[in-house]
Amino acid sequence: MTFSAVIVAAGEGLRAGPGAPKAWRPLGGRPLLRWSVEAMTASGARQVVVVVAPDRADSLAGALAGLNGWQAVAGGKTRAESVLCGLAVINGGPDEPVLVHDAARPFVTRRHIEVLLDALSHADGAVPALPVADTLKRGDAVVEATVPRAGLWRAQTPQAFRRGRLAAAYAAWPADEEPTDDASIVERAGGRVALASGDPILMKLTYPEDFLLAEHIAAGQRMVRLGQGVDAHRFGPGDAVWLCGVRIPHDHGLVGHSDADCGLHALTDAVLGAIADGDIGQHFPPSDPQWKGASSDRFLAHAAARVAARGGRILNVDVTLICERPKIGPHRDAMRARVAEILGLPIDRVSVKATTTEGMGFTGRGEGLMAQAVVTVETPL
Repeated sequence: MTFSAVIVAAGEGLRAGPGAPKAWRPLGGRPLLRWSVEAMTASGARQVVVVVAPDRADSLAGALAGLNGWQAVAGGKTRAESVLCGLAVINGGPDEPVLVHDAARPFVTRRHIEVLLDALSHADGAVPALPVADTLKRGDAVVEATVPRAGLWRAQTPQAFRRGRLAAAYAAWPADEEPTDDASIVERAGGRVALASGDPILMKLTYPEDFLLAEHIAAGQRMVRLGQGVDAHRFGPGDAVWLCGVRIPHDHGLVGHSDADCGLHALTDAVLGAIADGDIGQHFPPSDPQWKGASSDRFLAHAAARVAARGGRILNVDVTLICERPKIGPHRDAMRARVAEILGLPIDRVSVKATTTEGMGFTGRGEGLMAQAVVTVETPL
């Protein structure tokens, strides 16, 4: 079913303790709000609107680097105002489902969305909810009464609505009241809101201790992948070679369609291999004239962006250059720094080393050189 989504991330989250606004704090190595945006785009949302504070709009592109299918809008002073700002740019028909989700609930999945949309098929709105299991007490310091819990539910997000019905309900809501969630707005307007199966994993991160628990959960929802790449080029006319993004004077050049940078080519293949996304030849065919003489840093940056688009990150890289000459040692640190720059990694996560084949084979005879690369990449399961 086609749907759109509004992800609310405009609040300060003061109860989470000192630091950046809650939605921008890291969880599992990624900004908190990125988890929800990834989930919505991966689940096939036609349109994803991320509502952020006006002073955070410029930094959103960095937080969501590599992801497609989202747009940003500045929010208001309250959550309700922010939801309205998001709804205003949703361009679907009045009956199209729209999901309203708090960025502070990072662990939403495609399955949660499917259950919610199924419940919406016979209602004006649908909310994931869990029955209250704890005994409820009313009072202030001293118990005044025990509240029956039968029929009570804990509402979560995302919450799903027919876009037109939600917009009309908001228009009828009293301006001097702040709703606790979007379902209450549709309820007051006479809408029928269905209860869908909730999930404890849809926890809301509010306090510092919530982030500690979420880090444990996040660790179990990621996997580490290994990729390897190999490349070789023969020597030809020229006065320099490019290796790992560094120009090295030499009495020969390397023959290739691009700049023939063996190190970056092997590393590009390793990154693509880690996410099972083909190889450098598929993404940059040598038959395509636009890549004639191209700088290979473009290839590696492209592969890194493919990892980011899947919600992944490159953990570390290791490149081995195999040649009798040129000598790699004097240029090793410059190569590490250049690779680190391209990938946005700390230099202590980039290794470049060299070896020879003791005069054996085509590298030993000085006919060309070879590179091998290994990378580790972390991605969602």
